[in-house]
Amino acid sequence: MSYAIHTEDLTKVFGNLVAVNGVNFDISQGEIFGLLGPNGAGKTTIIKMLCTLLIPTKGKAEVDGHDVVKEADEVRKKIGVVTEKLIAYDRLTPLENLSIFGRLYGMDSQVLKQRGEELLKLVDLWNFRKSLVGNFSSGMRQRFNIVRALIHDPEIIFLDEPTIGLDPTTAHNIRELIKRLNKEGKTMLLTTHYMDEADRLSKRIGIIDYGKIVALDTPQNLKASVGPDATLEDAFIKLTGTKIRDEPVKTNQSGRSRFHFGGRL
Repeated sequence: MSYAIHTEDLTKVFGNLVAVNGVNFDISQGEIFGLLGPNGAGKTTIIKMLCTLLIPTKGKAEVDGHDVVKEADEVRKKIGVVTEKLIAYDRLTPLENLSIFGRLYGMDSQVLKQRGEELLKLVDLWNFRKSLVGNFSSGMRQRFNIVRALIHDPEIIFLDEPTIGLDPTTAHNIRELIKRLNKEGKTMLLTTHYMDEADRLSKRIGIIDYGKIVALDTPQNLKASVGPDATLEDAFIKLTGTKIRDEPVKTNQSGRSRFHFGGRL
């Protein structure tokens, strides 16, 4: 069977810290897969390896059949990445930003123009196409973040806490957009700390703790494993405990954070 994402013993070590420890999972084509875990559990490190931003210490991973290390360029053509932080140039307009990112993917100028208009209208940002992105509200910025990730029409989308800090209406609209994209056949890997969001969107959920997958099943089965009236949050806490986690920030020798995803594990 051909999977959109496949991992085998995927491991990442930083010095004495094992951030990801022998992770195995497969994501089917067209599936929304939720990857949940406490702070510092290894979620973002997994995404970085799958997106070719980090080289695994051990094991392997494939995205749309392409090895993330040996075929990194092919992987990048297939994916779009939405993070909690805006990836865009504040002093440029949405259209100017999309022009830059589209050209990085070698898009034809006419196709890029048409695609940009379609996406900005899709997220109700067309009327702000001449405004500077730096002046956008948090909700507008995150909607544009999604547009930027979709500009080259990727088959696989990574959503790293896409609704964090957003008001309920904006978060609802982004979740509805995620559902719409999934109905169009997009495969998605979602991380979120909102259990109801993961429950509503994900076909299957993997729960990671201390770098290891401790459970992988449907939301319904995870809840049923706790009790007849249990929530996904109940299942999550049962598997990961109630201890508050402090997130270490990985730094290089100069003390600067290595990564753009907020320095998170």
